[in-house]
Amino acid sequence: MAITTVTKPWGKEILIAHTDRYALKDIQMKAGTRSSLQSHVRKHETILVVSGRIAVETGPNPTDLASRTYGPDESYTVEPGTVHRVTVLEDARLIEASTPELDDLIRHADDFGRTSSGA
Repeated sequence: MAITTVTKPWGKEILIAHTDRYALKDIQMKAGTRSSLQSHVRKHETILVVSGRIAVETGPNPTDLASRTYGPDESYTVEPGTVHRVTVLEDARLIEASTPELDDLIRHADDFGRTSSGA
């Protein structure tokens, strides 16, 4: 598999590996941006903060969210069904290991007007 880079409004994702059992991404995000408020039906992901600082909102639905800040060498896990969003406080580099369902995305809100799949 070739490494694939996808430009996003908040930075970029580098897909390092994608098999029928797992996916691995290097995610680079710009300060002052945030990802979609999203959830997944099947995808299970664990994210390691390599550098920078982020705030992660998580909860059972879009109106019931708690926020926690993460910095370098901290990680968090998002289980299927969890509503979540990353807000970038300082330019950040994240490593995401997940199950392989990369198109499993439900967007609840998006600062960039996106409605189709892709985080």
